[in-house]
Amino acid sequence: MLLSRVAERVYWQARYLERAENTARILSVFSALLMDLPRGTKVGWDTLIQITGNEKDFAQRFKQAQERNVMRYLLSDRSGVSVVDMLAQTRENARTTREIMPTEAFELINELYFMAKDRAVQGVDRGERHELLEGIVADCQQIWGLLAGTMSRDDAYSFIRLGRSIERADMTTRIVDVGSSNLLPDIDDKGTISDTREPYENVLWMNVLRSQSAFQMYRQHVRQRIKAHEVVKFLLQDEQFPRATAHNLTTMTKVLSKLPNHSKVTWQVGKVRKMVREADVDRLLRRGLLRHLDAVQLEIAQVHVKIADTWFLPNK
Repeated sequence: MLLSRVAERVYWQARYLERAENTARILSVFSALLMDLPRGTKVGWDTLIQITGNEKDFAQRFKQAQERNVMRYLLSDRSGVSVVDMLAQTRENARTTREIMPTEAFELINELYFMAKDRAVQGVDRGERHELLEGIVADCQQIWGLLAGTMSRDDAYSFIRLGRSIERADMTTRIVDVGSSNLLPDIDDKGTISDTREPYENVLWMNVLRSQSAFQMYRQHVRQRIKAHEVVKFLLQDEQFPRATAHNLTTMTKVLSKLPNHSKVTWQVGKVRKMVREADVDRLLRRGLLRHLDAVQLEIAQVHVKIADTWFLPNK
């Protein structure tokens, strides 16, 4: 078994790298979408802040959720949640655990951090943004591929998989949550659906899929045109798509079985997995989806708490 400090660092290295990639993905897809949408639609630049869950901190730094402010906050500023900050954290955790992972992986992480740091300010402007963000996503995927292809399947790799899986599961629920709150029809206290349905609903749900590189797999496996309930089911409950919440919870269950003292964490993951798999999406879409997703996110946060209590804080 790894030392607790080493296990914690490789776990957070994976979480930060996945978070950097996810943030770059949503910035690339949604910023392109928002520039094409007409004014007056329910989706705006503040949508990107909502996905990260940092509305209060953003409001303290900026007066308005305008394009430049949002891009600075999530891409280049030392805001604690920007892509550059996430890559800095990835690099620091990788630097302190260099002895247990391939040298090539640290070199790629190092190069990615300095590339993003040097170009992030220019990426705030539209001219270089797409190329930069696509480059960050591609480099993150290269690092994941290198780790998968060169690391022994030991405890270190297990904690990397745990970190990546919990981050993916959480981000997917956030994207579906914010997408639903902006795209679903308004429902009053009596359950009556209003006539304020977003006229660009299909385009917006399509871009929700694309933010997770899920559009092609959705069309291949669902074989239907873009529909809200099918998109939500696919991103939450599909067991085969690697960015779906259910798939990542299943992956965590398999990884945990290889680690000692895993019973409390496995029970918590099983609880979340049941909430996701047994959810009646059609019913929840009519009423209650947002509350259900909030509950799922809170339970995912408890998975992390139990991971930390079990392996990172042994004396607590």
